[in-house]
Amino acid sequence: MSVQSRSDRGTFRPVAGQQKTEILWDTYGVPHIYGKDVQSLFHAFGWAQMHSHGNLLLRFYGQARGRAAEYWGENYVESDQWVRTMGVPSRAQQWYDAQNPTFRNYIDAFAAGINTYTQNHAELIDNEVKGVLPVTGVDVLAHLHRLLNFTFIVEPQTVASLREEWESPQDTSKEFNTQNITPQKPLGSNGWAIAPSRSASGNAMLLANPHLPWSNLFLWYEAQFNAPGIDTYGATLVGIPVLTIGFNDNLGWTHTVNKYNGWDAYELTLADGGYRFDGKIHAFQTETQTLNVRQPDGTLQQKPLTVQCCVHGPVIAQKEGKALALRVVGLDQPGALEQWWRMGLAKNLTEFEAAIKPLQIPMFTVIYADREGHIMHLFNGQVPVRSQGDYAYWSGIIPGDTSTTLWTQFHPYGDLPRVLDPQSGWLQNANDPPWTTTFPAPLKPDDYPSYIAPRGPVEFRAQHSAKMLKSDEWISFEKMVEYKHSTHVELAERLLDDLITAARQQSGEVAKNAADVLENWDRKTESDSRGAVLFAFWSEEVDFSNLFASPWNEQEPLTTPNGLADPVNAVTALEAAAQRVMATYRTLDVPWGDVFRLCSGNLDLPANGGEVGIFRNLWFSPLEDGRFEAIGGDSYVAAIEFSNPVRAMALTSYGNATQPNSPHVGDQLELFAKKQLRPIWRSRQEIEAHLATREVLTDVE
Repeated sequence: MSVQSRSDRGTFRPVAGQQKTEILWDTYGVPHIYGKDVQSLFHAFGWAQMHSHGNLLLRFYGQARGRAAEYWGENYVESDQWVRTMGVPSRAQQWYDAQNPTFRNYIDAFAAGINTYTQNHAELIDNEVKGVLPVTGVDVLAHLHRLLNFTFIVEPQTVASLREEWESPQDTSKEFNTQNITPQKPLGSNGWAIAPSRSASGNAMLLANPHLPWSNLFLWYEAQFNAPGIDTYGATLVGIPVLTIGFNDNLGWTHTVNKYNGWDAYELTLADGGYRFDGKIHAFQTETQTLNVRQPDGTLQQKPLTVQCCVHGPVIAQKEGKALALRVVGLDQPGALEQWWRMGLAKNLTEFEAAIKPLQIPMFTVIYADREGHIMHLFNGQVPVRSQGDYAYWSGIIPGDTSTTLWTQFHPYGDLPRVLDPQSGWLQNANDPPWTTTFPAPLKPDDYPSYIAPRGPVEFRAQHSAKMLKSDEWISFEKMVEYKHSTHVELAERLLDDLITAARQQSGEVAKNAADVLENWDRKTESDSRGAVLFAFWSEEVDFSNLFASPWNEQEPLTTPNGLADPVNAVTALEAAAQRVMATYRTLDVPWGDVFRLCSGNLDLPANGGEVGIFRNLWFSPLEDGRFEAIGGDSYVAAIEFSNPVRAMALTSYGNATQPNSPHVGDQLELFAKKQLRPIWRSRQEIEAHLATREVLTDVE
């Protein structure tokens, strides 16, 4: 690929430092930013994100302002209502004012980089999103706030479903439980840390592997930061000005979505225009706002929005004599960005823990490894100090008429489940509770408040994760990468033998043919696996709540649940699945990759991996022709060994850009289909050897 050199003059004047600020774009569209100082680095990162994701980024910031309907019409009214009701725009200003002044300047520099890029390359940005410009540091924090507190901690679809169920319960005899209300696909991740005692090379290793949708707020952006005092490589979600998963020459960390309750729904009793609380009637704080909604002809229509708040938080629903209010953690904790920044600056475990102890990042498990051989698992989060109840209790609707249920404080760092340098030599998290991070288990649930995390069950992906690590005495870097791509279906290990036996004992020809296909299946979801499609369709037909003969057992967390509870109904479901497979694909042993696809632009590739407890996690959506396309799951992978120099490989599944006509939209998908990672280039020499474009950002005199 030819190398282009370009010098772009911006509107930002860096302070004293190195001679120039450069962005070296490698052949996969990863920006390696060399800042003459830290402020210039942030400015260049704003520039880089606009280059790669400009249209998307401006849409995010418009939504975080609560003005998306003003920019783009009726389809964004619900988004604006959610953001405004939750108080995101006004609180973002408070967060901005509360920043450390030096770090606030960094946020401003990032926003300035966004604006400067647009001034220089207005033709590359869609006109419909330019109305959001100019971007400010408050916008950056509003986006962060919306993403962390009101997407990850509490998800809008979850609240909408909760509200609907509360207002019109289908079965009033059942106790309402918010655990039954989930987004379309659960957000998840895999994370591993391997100590020198279990590493074939004697070096600690780290595996980062978030599983998120391949669209919208959840897209990862890969980059390198290099400026005086920092040389960190990693990824962040689009619109965030710091790396949220990363490593440097000394240490690295990743996050997983933890089993964690950071929000509660409170039921209020209404009286005399207010609500009852501790025996008194309290008035709501009420504010009427106006949403401007753009019409097809370009005019703006005004729509009123009334926001009511109580001592618990904003009211999200009302019915006869009752109201439902939402309380969410972290609203007064504005320092997540600076905490991630300091994590990337850390040079050892002591400095890293000093960075994370303020608990400004409101959730996410931390998996850590370093050059000195330390590994750590932290159940990170702003966990409310609650006066009563277990995890299940706080997953339901909470009585809101008494201060005994109103939490106001959080557990400090020392209260959180944490494992450092375990005897086993390995740590894992695949969105399971912290108690199963390694075996033998060093954490005892009885030593912690019963509301801090559930005790189980442990899902199959997490069980397979632990079993791979537990069974291998010496794990090489290559083996870790191989394990990362495991498509083994752990569910099949628990049920398939019983299902095959039961199918053969029945007289139906369909069931026997299905049993033959399942007998020959490799129990994986490789692209050429035959039988996986049938098993996946069967898993959709059965009732998982009554499926297993032996339920999950806390004393046997890696081998239960197990066995078929009702072989007759299981075979009936198998026959139904077989008929569906035959009707759609004309053969029972259709290869997995013929049905499940990886699509981007003109690419249409066979997939491997899946959803049924598979470590190589992929989520699919149906296409019109009976096939399915990947829409989420494995999104960013980084495998790191703390050798000298550090060895690292990565993949951003869908590519490192979304801007129209970028060559990096989907350009890593073929590697994904082949279960391959690409080398990470960190040294100047490596980057120069794989250089696509060089940009020099200079001062304006």
